[in-house]
Amino acid sequence: MNFEFSEEQTMIRESVSRFLREKYDFETRQSIINSDEGWSREIWAQFAEMGLMGAAFPEEYDGFGGSAADMLVLMEEFGAALVVEPFLPTVVLCGQILRQIGGDHAKAIIPEIISGEMIIGFGYAEPRSRYCLHHVEATAKKDGDEYLLSGRKAVVLAAPIANKIIISARTSGKPRDQDGISLFLIDRDTAGLSIEGYPTINGHLAGEVHLDNVRVKSSSLLGDEGKAFPVIEHTIDNAIIATSAEAIGLCKKMSALTNEYARQREQFGVPISKFQVLQHNMVDMFIHTEEMVSMAYMAVMKSDTPGSNTKKAASAAKVQLGKSCKFVGETAVQIHGGMGITEEMAIGHYFMHSTMLDSLFGNSDYHLKRYQDMTT
Repeated sequence: MNFEFSEEQTMIRESVSRFLREKYDFETRQSIINSDEGWSREIWAQFAEMGLMGAAFPEEYDGFGGSAADMLVLMEEFGAALVVEPFLPTVVLCGQILRQIGGDHAKAIIPEIISGEMIIGFGYAEPRSRYCLHHVEATAKKDGDEYLLSGRKAVVLAAPIANKIIISARTSGKPRDQDGISLFLIDRDTAGLSIEGYPTINGHLAGEVHLDNVRVKSSSLLGDEGKAFPVIEHTIDNAIIATSAEAIGLCKKMSALTNEYARQREQFGVPISKFQVLQHNMVDMFIHTEEMVSMAYMAVMKSDTPGSNTKKAASAAKVQLGKSCKFVGETAVQIHGGMGITEEMAIGHYFMHSTMLDSLFGNSDYHLKRYQDMTT
């Protein structure tokens, strides 16, 4: 397999890495998440100016990329810097939903995403849905040329700062049927829609979205009525692949921070990096990181190859993400000692984010079962 990146992808990686190193160090990130807004509009605008959002879309939408490999380059660097700006919900999730469905909404909104003007959250999970994407209790009832939406969406990333929300709602069928699910694009200030925002433990912004007889035009429907589940599933699988790339950056950074700390921290008059048992632990951290690299790259190649089983590759990568992030994160904190989980040290924040990534879009246990079901 050829794992080499193109010249353009290498240039993007170097540019993003340099920008984040200079403008988004740990202290800057802490000041951003502790600010009143909880994210940086200035950084987001600079991402747009650098063309980072455009890397996720093909030229027909004024982008200049669109491949999973392009996303891998960006997400790995974002993981290494613990970026909290809403790239995942806006570009990876909602942008790719619009790209799949196409039509007038995609033509109008994707250029606004690329320019940094539009932020969108994707409300697909519900309080009782767990990781089941087709467990949808929110309803959308047809009323003439309109729909009435009612229900609640849980942990909607970027909801407190979003201009619009994409909502999955049931237009027919029972709560766990795959058929009968539809997608709607709703303005955040629509009557009856309310958002209860909060920061997650890893510093990102999310919210509970409440729908109380929200009335929207039929033109708000994305795609065909009742046929949205394949779009949702494909979008989440590609988001899993993107977060697997983010996990690479996390694991590499946690390993680097731990190696640096072990060389500086002395015990019994020598650096603890001289202790053989800790050397073995750090080697195991490296191995788990390289396993994450291999699985993420494999998933990216499957995603970019027509006819490949993206679902299976995504679940395999998510299982490895859970294993690698857990081992590397726990070992890093253990070597740092109690101070490793303090607010002042970066390693604790990397550990919290890696823990969140394990749960996001289904944990490793869920995806191991999903993988097994696809192979039997």
